Amino acid sequence: MDGALGSRGAWLLEPYADQPESRGLNTEDPADIRKTAELAIEHGYQLCIHAIGDRANREVLDIYERVFREHPEKKDLRWRVEHAQHLSAADIPRFGKLGVVAAMQGIHCTSDGPYVILRLGRSGLKKGPTCGRSSCNRARWWERNGRAGRRRQPAGVVLCLGEPQAEGRFGVLPGQRMSREEALRSYTWNNAYAAFEEKLKGSLEPGKLADITVLSRDIMTIPEDEIAATDVVYTIVGGKVAYERRARH
Repeated sequence: MDGALGSRGAWLLEPYADQPESRGLNTEDPADIRKTAELAIEHGYQLCIHAIGDRANREVLDIYERVFREHPEKKDLRWRVEHAQHLSAADIPRFGKLGVVAAMQGIHCTSDGPYVILRLGRSGLKKGPTCGRSSCNRARWWERNGRAGRRRQPAGVVLCLGEPQAEGRFGVLPGQRMSREEALRSYTWNNAYAAFEEKLKGSLEPGKLADITVLSRDIMTIPEDEIAATDVVYTIVGGKVAYERRARH
């Protein structure tokens, strides 16, 4: 539906704080996306639409709501909004009401940190629903998981919002952070649920796929500043060891 916040391509309800003549833009005609939604629900496809700005998210939710209303016989669709990054407070409850999955990325809390206030201003920061996923392939997922739980920037990147933290860091709305269990679940079981695969993966249970990552530390109990130093010991795929960390000599 739109572009990214950094390039000011996210479609906003209000002008950018640092470029008042722009509200971003839609990259597709909402009418065309509406047609796609009608085809998807008619033929049993799960629809997932990229939306970052609050205007883009509202347009997507409007389309979903309209199509769902026209097809009340369709249940448990789990249609998604990919990113669902910046939301109007009025639209947050609509995700739960409509049964729409907000496929958010915890890393965006900190990766956008250096410019989010410049783009949106302080009043533009909203709390959104969190169902985890990641589109960042190179970073280790538990580092993203840790940042989602800590809502902090890496050392050396300073934000102007929140209370001072250790080592000169500043929290991004620290009162709205997830617990470690919530953050971990958002990257595991919630992902499986979002793909209709919660009976196949997402948790360690008999009968599920034996795809397992074994870490060097218990990220649920160690001090939060140690989470990023955690390493992979084993990667197990289908019950077989696919990767094993070699001891350093």
